Amino acid sequence: MKTQISFAVLLLTTLSLFEVSAQDSIPPLDSTRILQEVLVHGYLYDRPLSEVPASIAIITRQDLERFSNTSILPVVNTIPGVRMEERSPGSYRFSIRGSLLRSPFGVRNVKLYWNGLPLTDGGGNTYLNLIDFNAVTSTEIIKGPGGSLYGAGTGGVVLLNKTIGNHPSISVSSVFGSYGLQRYQFQGEAGNDKVKASVQYTHQQADGYREQTRMRRDAFNGDITFVLGSKSSLSATLFYTDLFYQTPGGLTKAQYDDNPTQARPPKTTPPPQPGAVETKAAVENKTGYGGIIYNYDWNDHWTSKTGVYGSVTSFQNPTIRNYESRDEDNVGARHETQYDFNQNSWKGKITFGGEYQYFFSPVQVYTNSNGDPGNIQSDDELKSKQLLLFAQAEFELPRDFFVTIGGSGTYLKYDYLAKLPAPVQQERKFDPVFSPRVAVLKKFGPNVSVFASLSKGFSPPSLAEVRPSAGTYNNSLKPERGISYEAGLRGGIFRQQVTFDMAVYDFELDETIVIQRTADGAEFFVNAGETSQRGIEAKVAWSPVMTSKTFSYFKLWSSYTYNHYRFTEYVQDAVDYSGNRLTGIAPTIAVIGVDISLWKFYINLTGSYTDAIPLNDANTEYASAYTLLGARLGYKTNLSQTFPLDLFVGMDNALDETYSLGNDLNAIGGRYYNAAAGRNVYVGLVVKPFFPAAHK
Repeated sequence: MKTQISFAVLLLTTLSLFEVSAQDSIPPLDSTRILQEVLVHGYLYDRPLSEVPASIAIITRQDLERFSNTSILPVVNTIPGVRMEERSPGSYRFSIRGSLLRSPFGVRNVKLYWNGLPLTDGGGNTYLNLIDFNAVTSTEIIKGPGGSLYGAGTGGVVLLNKTIGNHPSISVSSVFGSYGLQRYQFQGEAGNDKVKASVQYTHQQADGYREQTRMRRDAFNGDITFVLGSKSSLSATLFYTDLFYQTPGGLTKAQYDDNPTQARPPKTTPPPQPGAVETKAAVENKTGYGGIIYNYDWNDHWTSKTGVYGSVTSFQNPTIRNYESRDEDNVGARHETQYDFNQNSWKGKITFGGEYQYFFSPVQVYTNSNGDPGNIQSDDELKSKQLLLFAQAEFELPRDFFVTIGGSGTYLKYDYLAKLPAPVQQERKFDPVFSPRVAVLKKFGPNVSVFASLSKGFSPPSLAEVRPSAGTYNNSLKPERGISYEAGLRGGIFRQQVTFDMAVYDFELDETIVIQRTADGAEFFVNAGETSQRGIEAKVAWSPVMTSKTFSYFKLWSSYTYNHYRFTEYVQDAVDYSGNRLTGIAPTIAVIGVDISLWKFYINLTGSYTDAIPLNDANTEYASAYTLLGARLGYKTNLSQTFPLDLFVGMDNALDETYSLGNDLNAIGGRYYNAAAGRNVYVGLVVKPFFPAAHK
C-alpha cells in the first residue's frame, strides 16, 4: 500500500507541473536529454516518443555500454515491466508484463522482428540467444498486446534494427572476465551514397558459474543497402549463428543452499535418473537467417515496403529425459503500404498490409545414451501456416490531439504427423480473430503528453506448447484472449533536466496458458481460466546541465515496476488456485542508476531490488528477494582525431548475493532453483577508428 501511495504522490506532483512545462518556452540546453526527439518506429508511427500513444521502451547503444557488452539481460532488466532471466549462460527467458508464464525457457508470446521482418518463427518461438546485440543499433520494446499491426500475441513486440553508419569504420573489441568469460568482436562498415555495407563477427565463450554451464557462440552478421534511385532502395540482411550451451538443471532448496554451483545430481531413489553431467545436457543450435526488403516511394502520398525472408535451423538437445533432434525451415513475407494526407487543420496516415509465415519441422526424440542419440522414441512432423492482415489510421488533430485506430485479422493452421509407432495425423484450424486497438494522446505544450489506449490480444498456443517435451500432441489447448486498458504520462520539466515516463494498466486475460510438469519433469501446458494482470510502471531521470569541461555529465535515474497479478479463476486437478499470485512474477522490482563523466573517465553504477517470486501455482514456495549492485568504470580517449579508444573494467553482483535468476516453475520434486553467478569482474577494450575522408 505504501508503494501505491508513493507513486500516487509522484503522479500528482508531475501533473501539477503540466502548466509550468507547457509555458516553458526556453529551449533545452542539451539535446541528448530531449525525450521528444527520440523517433519511434513501433506501430509504424515514425514519430517522436512524445506523440506516440503507447508504452514503448527504447534501448540505445549508450544503454548497452553501461554494462559488460556481453548480454542484453542487464539492460532489459532496467526497463519497468520487462523481465529477462538466465538459468545458464546462453539460456534465456524473456517476458513483457508477465508473459513468461508460458515459457519454460526461450521466448514465447512475445513477437520479435529483425530489420522489419519477423524473427519469431511460424510456430511461435524465437531464439533470442542467437542475436549478438552489439550488432543491433536500436531496440524498441512494445508493451502489451500488439495485434493491431503485428498479429497474434498478448505479451508484446520487440523491434531489432541495424543501421549502417555514415562513415567507413572498423571496430575491434575484446572482453575478459570471471568464470572463463572471453569475447572478441570485429565489425567493419563502408560505402557511399549508392551502397552501404556492414559485416560483423563475434566469438563469445564462458565456463559458467555452475557445473555443466559452459557456452560458446560464434555469430556472423551482414547488412547491405542499395539506393536504386530517388524513389527506391533495396536492403539485404543476414546472420548465421553457431550456438552451444550446457544446461545444468534445476536444484532443490536443500541442494541450492548446500552448493548452488552444482549441476542437477543423479536421482538415486526409485525410479533412478541420471544427472545433468552424466547425460551431457546441452543445446546446440545452428541457424541461418536472411531477408530482402524493397522500399518504394510512389509519390508524395504513397509509399510501400515489401520484404521476404527465410531461416534454417539445426537443433540438438540432449536432456536428462531424452535426446531431441529437430530441423526447422521457416519462410515468409511482409508488406506495408502507407498513404499520407494533409488537410488544412489536420493530417494523418493510413497503413495497411499483410504478413505470411510457413513453418515446417521434423522432430525426432531418442533415448539419451551418455549425450548421444540412442533408440528412437518418436518421429513427428510439425507444420504451421499463418496469415496476418492489418490496417491502421492515425490522425493528428487540432489542439495537439493524436488518435490511432487499428486492427488485424489472424488466420492460423497447425498440422501434426506422428510416424511412430503408427502414423497419426491431426490438424488444428483456429477461428479467425480480429484484434483492434484504439489510442488517443494529448500534448500539453511541447514537453508533456498523456495517452490512453484500449487493445485486444489473441495468442494461440505455440507448436512447442501443443507438442511439448511430454511428447503428447494436445489438440484441445485453447488460445489466450485478453483486453488491455492503459493510461500513460511522459515528458520533461525544468527545461528537460527531469524526464519521466509512467504507465498504469489493467490486462484481463481469458484461457491463460500455464506450464505444468509430469512426474519425470517433462513440461506440458493447460489453460488456467482467467487471470488479472494490473501494474504500474515508471522511469524518472534527472540530468542537470553541466557547464564544467571536467565534470561534463551527470544523470541519476530510477525505474519501478509493481505487478498485481492474480489467478482470478483457475482450478486444476480439483485444486482451486483462484486468488493466488501468478507464478514466476515478482510483485515489485526497483532499479536505480548513476552515470557520471569526469574528464576522460566515466562511471556507471546500477543497483536493483527484486521481490520474492512464487515458484508454483499453489504459492507454497517462493524464491527469496535479492539486491544486486554493479558498476563499470571506463577511460575514453582519442589516440588520434579519428581513432577513439574505450578501456573499461567492471563488476557484477558486487554484494555477492546468492540468488536464482532462472527459476523452473512448477518443477517436480521442488527442483526450482538455477543459481546465478556470484561476484564477478570483467575488463574490456574497444577501438573504433573511422575514415571520414573516404566517404563520398
